[in-house]
Amino acid sequence: MSGHSHWSGIKHKKEIVDAKRGKIFSKLLVAISVAAKSDPNPDFNPRLRTAIARAKDAGVPQENIERAVAHARDSGANLEELIFEAYGPGGTAIIIEAVSDNRNRAVQEIKMALKEHNGKWAETGSVRWAFEAPQAAGNGGWKANVLRKISEEDAQKLASLVEAIEKNDDVHNVFTNAE
Repeated sequence: MSGHSHWSGIKHKKEIVDAKRGKIFSKLLVAISVAAKSDPNPDFNPRLRTAIARAKDAGVPQENIERAVAHARDSGANLEELIFEAYGPGGTAIIIEAVSDNRNRAVQEIKMALKEHNGKWAETGSVRWAFEAPQAAGNGGWKANVLRKISEEDAQKLASLVEAIEKNDDVHNVFTNAE
């Protein structure tokens, strides 16, 4: 009867929690690396300062934060910030923020998630009209100017689409204009 001890149950729960925590940590550290590309000094780089504060709030160790800043400074961090646009169920507008070292791979993975969940890829600028762009200092992301009412069924489809997109390691944020 292996696998039925008290520790075994704890171990399996801990593995799930640690996997989620690790995914959050990696996204926060990539955000730090991208922000540190322009200036690795947080005193003169408000975007980096904000990214470090978010990482500290999430419990990322200081050593990992310093390593991410050093990586960006030393290697030039071959990461690229990407913004994709799409339409979801019920005609909802979707903006996807991603950071990737390979633009083509990120595009293909997001297109696949859209195709599997009844979403449609949109050309650049075709859904931005429904959102207010974030400020350079960061106001928390894209804010919907025009909200769209959708049915309960479309809301469930949209939720599964957003979840599928967010599973991608390169994706940092997904914004929609659904009410």
